[in-house]
Amino acid sequence: MAIRPRNVPAVCIVAALLAFAAVASSEVFFEERFGDGWDTRWAKSDWKRDEGMAGEWVHTAGKWNGDPEDKGIQTSEDYRFYAISAEFPEFTNRDKSLVLQFSVKHEQKLDCGGGYIKLISGDIDQKAFSGDIPYSIMFGPDICGDNTRRVHAIFSHNGTNHLHKKDVMCMVDQLTHVYTLIVKPDATYSILIDNVQKDKGSLYEDWDILPPRKLPDTEATKPEDWVEDEYIPDPEDKKPEGYDDIPKEIPDPNALKPDNWDDEEDGEWTAPKIPNPEYHGPWKQRKMKNPDYKGKWTTPMLDNPEFVDDPYLYAYPRLKYIGIELWQVKSGTLFDNILVCDDPEYAFKLTEETWGKHKDTEEAQFEEAWKKMKEEEEAEKKRQEEEAKNDAEAKIEETVSDDSKQEEAQHVPQFPCSLSLSHTHRHTTREKGKKSKKHTDTDSKD
Repeated sequence: MAIRPRNVPAVCIVAALLAFAAVASSEVFFEERFGDGWDTRWAKSDWKRDEGMAGEWVHTAGKWNGDPEDKGIQTSEDYRFYAISAEFPEFTNRDKSLVLQFSVKHEQKLDCGGGYIKLISGDIDQKAFSGDIPYSIMFGPDICGDNTRRVHAIFSHNGTNHLHKKDVMCMVDQLTHVYTLIVKPDATYSILIDNVQKDKGSLYEDWDILPPRKLPDTEATKPEDWVEDEYIPDPEDKKPEGYDDIPKEIPDPNALKPDNWDDEEDGEWTAPKIPNPEYHGPWKQRKMKNPDYKGKWTTPMLDNPEFVDDPYLYAYPRLKYIGIELWQVKSGTLFDNILVCDDPEYAFKLTEETWGKHKDTEEAQFEEAWKKMKEEEEAEKKRQEEEAKNDAEAKIEETVSDDSKQEEAQHVPQFPCSLSLSHTHRHTTREKGKKSKKHTDTDSKD
């Protein structure tokens, strides 16, 4: 049996066609997923190469990933400078939205370093691309200890770089995250992490790109008759007569004198006290809205004579390059899925098709790798402790053995020497005896 399509209202068809037309009209200026031939599209800079301080990029999906075939580029050497860039057809974001998006993963558990990219206008020598090359926008996470953990969004205007005045916290784990910056023609912006909006506002208010429109009037003072009390006592509200005479407690009317109570021995019985339901605390006069209230006084603002509006504050005329320029003490940062377009919806879908599709698998792999690393650390710690214990026991045995040998040496009789001394002593005694007898015999003769 054939299945007949259900009737679709004409208005839905029109809406779908308009939505399709909107998507079709969106423009992608640059999109890099680091597939085959990526190295022909990117130029590695020679910056710091003569000094032996230029780090090498590797093409990899990383140690843990959702898809081993979905590769990016990763820093591979510690204590190195990294600089790489790609060119795309020149364009301007004037009168259109600008979307800058990419994914980054710090597999090395970054302690201090950046994970940001740069959007560059005009012509540059890609072989000489370095930290000194001017950029239009720098965007992405920056981590340094516990104090700096923010998403940079820096806009260049008339040769000066302007930092975001608000702190947007970046992700600090070892997993892939997607950072998105959207700038619209009305000079408003949004910052998203993993397709979740983290901040929004205006380029006029959240950066000091232009002087402020208004300045406080430093000569203004609050008028003496300015009323800031929003509520005042209601003069119509009077304390009821006898209110202060209402006791807090009253005798319990339901209490009964115990049958075994003896007035002579126990004294006069009185009922226990209970809270008085008629007592409502100290009387307070009701408040009413102050008819003379003028609000909290604030210093009036005056037009800033130095402010000159720029209706194209958000726009850059010759956007042409995307670049990554970093100094890394500890390598392991991996970039992927870089996008420059004019359609936030396209960027949202790309995030879901890449990061969103693989994030659960990547997290599971990371958890397994983390568990294995912890087991290896515990095994190594145990091995070192066992080795230290064995060394200590060996030293104790060696010390005890040396002490025993010294003690035995002190108590061993020195037989050769003793015999010699005894023999000499006996010989001397015999000689003395002979001499004594000889003298005795001579005396007898005399």
